[in-house]
Amino acid sequence: MNRVLVVPDKWKGTASAADMAKALSEAAEARGWESLLAPLSDGGEGLLDACAARCPEVFETDVRGPLGAPTQARWRQGEGLAVVELASASGLTLVGGATANDPIQATTYGTGQLVAAAARSVGPKGTVVVGLGGSATTDGGAGLVAAVDDAGGLHGASLLGACDVTTTFVDAARLFAPQKGAKPVQVAQLTVRLERLAEDYLVRAGVDVRDVPGGGAAGGTGGGIVALGGTLTSGYELVADLVDLSGLLERADRVVTGEGGLDATSFAGKVVGGVVADARARDLPVLVVVGRSDDDGRARAEAAGADLVVLTDRFGIDESMRSPCQHAGEVTGEWLGALGLDALG
Repeated sequence: MNRVLVVPDKWKGTASAADMAKALSEAAEARGWESLLAPLSDGGEGLLDACAARCPEVFETDVRGPLGAPTQARWRQGEGLAVVELASASGLTLVGGATANDPIQATTYGTGQLVAAAARSVGPKGTVVVGLGGSATTDGGAGLVAAVDDAGGLHGASLLGACDVTTTFVDAARLFAPQKGAKPVQVAQLTVRLERLAEDYLVRAGVDVRDVPGGGAAGGTGGGIVALGGTLTSGYELVADLVDLSGLLERADRVVTGEGGLDATSFAGKVVGGVVADARARDLPVLVVVGRSDDDGRARAEAAGADLVVLTDRFGIDESMRSPCQHAGEVTGEWLGALGLDALG
């Protein structure tokens, strides 16, 4: 039986990577294909789902939300490894989006509480991975650092930040804070605050976080992780290793990936670009199915040798938003059948 590897990212605001993977898999199996599922993440929302097989135990911890309100945040653990999503404790969705956010007061303290809980649980030889994406914050990780200090440190556990950007620490205010509701004057305030915090981190850790690629991830939380003695890595590469993407590709005849919105950044350290490159390196046909795409995204997908289907082009905006899993499954089934390898045909 022919095998298709189903490895989507999340469709932000409409479908999780796990839900999309299930829909695409069912469509493939209806066409007679065996499907290999591995919902992926580049370190943002969906990281917990992507790491489910490696970290099967699920925990919930009461933490301080980005604007101080208490919230419960999930995290996962497996042998020697715990995984935390910043978005679950300090995410923009927790405050109702950018218009409801207070970009000056928003804190990563709750993420630090999660990290501390995970570090205690995983032990001194373990590793805590922090997915850096979807934050409401531009506090440079100051809240995270404070919470870990308040909890007595990392108890010997290693800390690893998973990110999908190489943005440097101080640039986080200019590039990301407006997306979190910051007005120009607040961006200037946040920039000054990050510059001062970088000096504090230099004294604390002996590392100038302003020079660290990815230090600006999640409003500078990457820099906070470095200040705690941690390191930063590509979220996509980390997850690809955890799910053994290389081994899955060896078993596959075709590959399907996708996300909600395709653009140039999709091919710069994110899931779709990484999957396409890895699949094409093995001469595997690959379908990219997305909700929407700009011209740069289309051009990059074509240049990479992928087949691209954009749901808004096919079904319209409203219908694509209403039933993304259904329609993504439909076009995936058509693509697999169109290759002449439909085992039911």
